Amino acid sequence: MNKLKILFLNLTIVIFTLNGSAQVHSNYKFSFGPAKEAPGYIKVDASQKYSDEARYGFDFGTIPFAVDRDGNKPLTSGFCTSDRPFFFSVKLPEGNYNIKIVVGDLKEASLTTVRAESRRLIFEKIKTERGKFRKLEATINIRIPGILNTNEEVKRKPREQNKLDWDDKLTFEFTDKHPCICALEITRIEKVVTVFLAGNSTVVDQDDDPWASWGQMFPRFLKQGVAVSNQAESGLSLGSFLSSNRLKKVMSMMKPNDYLFIEFGHNDQKEKGPDDGAFKSYTERMKLFVNEFRQKGGNPVIVSPANRRSFDENGKITNSLGDYPEAARQVAKELKVPFIDLNAMTKTLYESLGPDQSKNLFVIYQANTFPDQKDALNDNTHFNSYGAYQLAKCIIKGIKENNLGLKKYLIKGLPDYNPAQPDTFETFSQPLSPHSPVVIN
Repeated sequence: MNKLKILFLNLTIVIFTLNGSAQVHSNYKFSFGPAKEAPGYIKVDASQKYSDEARYGFDFGTIPFAVDRDGNKPLTSGFCTSDRPFFFSVKLPEGNYNIKIVVGDLKEASLTTVRAESRRLIFEKIKTERGKFRKLEATINIRIPGILNTNEEVKRKPREQNKLDWDDKLTFEFTDKHPCICALEITRIEKVVTVFLAGNSTVVDQDDDPWASWGQMFPRFLKQGVAVSNQAESGLSLGSFLSSNRLKKVMSMMKPNDYLFIEFGHNDQKEKGPDDGAFKSYTERMKLFVNEFRQKGGNPVIVSPANRRSFDENGKITNSLGDYPEAARQVAKELKVPFIDLNAMTKTLYESLGPDQSKNLFVIYQANTFPDQKDALNDNTHFNSYGAYQLAKCIIKGIKENNLGLKKYLIKGLPDYNPAQPDTFETFSQPLSPHSPVVIN
């Protein structure tokens, strides 16, 4: 790209209002074919590295290569691809964005998976035949730690400091066997539904394989018009979600008719103060979450905590969460809040697979299964991608059973899910993400 063109594009990124303040550009159209200019699109060279100055580019040291197919249509005459996952980032202000990605190849079949931010699954194994193309559309939420109209911000843990969910850009991960990215459009949008997720490590956008959560699989099942803002973080209880200003952050972003899914319990049961407990602080705080969100016209949804993998001698799941699932149920009943009984569904799921096969849902692996993983992993609380995917389907089932208005945003053709008959583990696969090495806790 020549210097004059770079200068022109940088000038178009900042628009000055009449009072002299700067407004960051939030709409982009990129094309990735190496040969032909597509009118109205910024042509991105495969060597374009992300920088704050350029405001867009390929990120984290990943360098794809460009392919020219010499087609008649500029937008689909070429694409960028790689035999490894690659990242593309765009500096953007906080908010919701409609995205459109054109994938395909004039001369070969393509297979593309797209994640956003911290391994948030958006499109899964999108296939195109030779000479065919698809336009993939979704709505994505991005955020920063600062809380609107205050001097406060979310109090993040050290491990969150470099998390893509909290930076000032939108990052895409393009991956799978033959991802062919022809074009990308990003458009700021205000009038969409946002689903906020409040929870712990079973909900959070997990950064590192093999860990995963239902919260980061959930967006894969939603169509354009609804965005997921996953505010969950590992180790949190209702109390620490509050004290770290995360509910304040949610309330600063939410609009009437948005949703708040609330799943806690695993860490709440570790709190042993005189006023703590399922029917004390947990119940009181759950009511606070519900009432605050309702007061601003939102739709709270209570989700009972997922079971741990703990079998008795008869092959039945034992209750390792005490009274917390029942307390969640009682708050939902008292306040007339939609209730998704993930606790009951995971019990059915684990027992249907049995003590041995249920290990496939969790982070249970022999040593050296993954890069940089030296020790064996035996985690009966946290899920891998397969397990997280099954839990996300349980959440979808709960949305349908509660007849939530949100169900109109589910992608077409989703079959009803039965946790007693989960997807077959042997046929399930998702490409590993290279953003972070495996961390052994």
